[in-house]
Amino acid sequence: MAYWLVMPAAGSGQRFGSGIPKQYAPLAGRTVIEHSLAPFLSDAGCRGIVVAIASADDRWGSISGSLPHVAAVTGGAERSRSVRNGLAALAERAAADDWVAVHDAARPCLTPMLRDKLLSAAMTHPVGALLAVRVADTLKREADGVVESTIDRSHLWAAQTPQVFRYRDLCQALDSAFAAGRAPTDEAQAIEWIGRRPLLVEGSVDNLKITSVVQLRLAEAILAGAAACG
Repeated sequence: MAYWLVMPAAGSGQRFGSGIPKQYAPLAGRTVIEHSLAPFLSDAGCRGIVVAIASADDRWGSISGSLPHVAAVTGGAERSRSVRNGLAALAERAAADDWVAVHDAARPCLTPMLRDKLLSAAMTHPVGALLAVRVADTLKREADGVVESTIDRSHLWAAQTPQVFRYRDLCQALDSAFAAGRAPTDEAQAIEWIGRRPLLVEGSVDNLKITSVVQLRLAEAILAGAAACG
């Protein structure tokens, strides 16, 4: 299951409500991004890792010394641009048909088991795959601050990462989106826009994305529980 990893990490984390970007928040003895990278650094199938950081990032240098096999490039103003910059950094190393996984820098609780489940499914699918969880809450459509309707959730999923696609396909999908003036919110959306249908792989609510201090505390509990279980 050989693949490359691109990790967009150029966000400022304004919603996080802290003095530092969420990917650098301390978590269980390391930073969030170090936990997010860990399942790939430990995987022999990961052929290389590129992290896209902000041009003014003054924190990456403090942890990069412990990540000798991770390359850093300058990210973009949007997540999709950061991913594309990361892909560009692989241009001389990755073949067109190579698989590329994209994982959020602020998603630190991915397990090796879930990683392998996704990779196994993606590599047997003609398009690729993403982790996602079925929507459990009742969803309301709003109009002017009041409920307009209730949305049928039976076919709704909340997308997670990693998301895994062929190198050539992901580059083409993002380039096509940019040419049309569109900014996909995840890689699967860009792939969908070129008429492809990625596979949904059941993820886990534990694979949460940190957007607040409360979720950081939840991640601490999840990691502590995992460590206690060996």
